[in-house]
Amino acid sequence: MFAWLARQCATKDLAWDCGTGNGQAALALAEHFRHIHATDLSAEQVAQAVSDSRIDYRATPAEASGLPDACCDIVTVAQALHWFCHDAFYTEVRRVLKPGGLLAAWTYTLLRGEPELNVLVEDFYRNTIGPWWPPERRWVDLAYRGMPFPFANIVAPEFEIRLEWTLDDLLAYLRTWSATQRYMKERGADPCVELGVRLRQIWPDPQARKPIIWPIALRCGRNE
Repeated sequence: MFAWLARQCATKDLAWDCGTGNGQAALALAEHFRHIHATDLSAEQVAQAVSDSRIDYRATPAEASGLPDACCDIVTVAQALHWFCHDAFYTEVRRVLKPGGLLAAWTYTLLRGEPELNVLVEDFYRNTIGPWWPPERRWVDLAYRGMPFPFANIVAPEFEIRLEWTLDDLLAYLRTWSATQRYMKERGADPCVELGVRLRQIWPDPQARKPIIWPIALRCGRNE
């Protein structure tokens, strides 16, 4: 995906990774662009980022990059656009992008696996912890369709994340969901315990590895 994004850019001097978190996307971008400006509102997240001479990390809000006008070849947002104040952020993006520069924002949607697993995970996602998701999560469920995006649209290929996980890997991941954490804090119980019992009926060997796939929803547009 990062290689495809780089091919859409006429020059590869500077990328701004907004909402960088601990810098995972910034590191991938550094393989294709000369310099990366990586920002996140959370100073704690930025402090955990892997140091790299090609990446300049800053703790700053999305609408205040600290960059000069028309300097970026691409602005990327990984799994964070639905949290931003869109109008203010898009104004900043238009200011810092070069003419014809690219805005690329992506999110991964609900994981998929074997059909029986999908049924159980979706029930957990929508019904067990559904009330604990914040309202902005709806944009992820919609794969960013209908979200304000005032840039000249570019049709992107389909991309996905694919891993081979054990049952314990899956349950550990589900416990990291913000809605799961809120449920545990408010209810004082771990909803993944019951889900694990149900999953073992279709996953009798918990050490067996099964394919887990996250479809990626990617929105791309040019600054005209």
